[in-house]
Amino acid sequence: MATKIPLPLILLTIAVYIFLVGPLIIVLGAAVSDTSYLTFPPQGLTLRWFERIFEIGAFRRTIITSMQLAVLATALALIVGIPAAYALNRYRIQLPAWLSTVFVLPILVPEIVLGFSLLKSVAVGASLPIFPTLLIGHTLLVLPYAVRVISASLASFDFSIEEAAISLGSPPAKTFFTIVLPNVRSGVIAAFILAFITSINDVSTSLFLTGPGISTLPIQILAHVEQFFDPVIASVSVLLMLLTVLVMAIVERTLGLTFLTK
Repeated sequence: MATKIPLPLILLTIAVYIFLVGPLIIVLGAAVSDTSYLTFPPQGLTLRWFERIFEIGAFRRTIITSMQLAVLATALALIVGIPAAYALNRYRIQLPAWLSTVFVLPILVPEIVLGFSLLKSVAVGASLPIFPTLLIGHTLLVLPYAVRVISASLASFDFSIEEAAISLGSPPAKTFFTIVLPNVRSGVIAAFILAFITSINDVSTSLFLTGPGISTLPIQILAHVEQFFDPVIASVSVLLMLLTVLVMAIVERTLGLTFLTK
């Protein structure tokens, strides 16, 4: 006999979905509105605001810059984060307990403080160019996600399997890539997605590190809002949402997102 779902629970579920999906529908409606200002519900339908994005040179440049930063920062975070997470779990007895806290400091410290510190120490103190400074900032920002998520996967891994493979003659490096890494594949995928989305949507840290000629897409959106109130902003927001979905789809096709549920 099927259990009847209580009406209050159904209404609560519908309310939660409306709360989550409602803003996305409003942004999408504003992006296709055939008006010169932001409005909802849309008055007429048009795609000219999406075309307008690529007609504005600043948006074209910042989209490319944000993509480059997100990909490079995520890659660097994984290159550093995977060995760090492995060491923290494999040698947790030998390593001091406070060491794991070091990798979450960028999360504990407000992003504004992190951005100002990098501006003072890296951009001004070390006189690095804008793009490398942004890359350092984004890497530090997303590194905790890589370490913590991959550590969560390694926490349930039985390292005796690795020891058995090494005892049978497998080199340690080969053992790591053929036995350990495939078993934490879901953690690596999750870390990649979280780090990429965090980097490409960052505002607070990037606000201190951008400069003449180089900016990120979220910072350019803020600059555009200060001067205009047209649906271009909503169109850019829709593109960011589509980009996030596209990244997840590519990861699913290439690495297998279904591992996240295992």
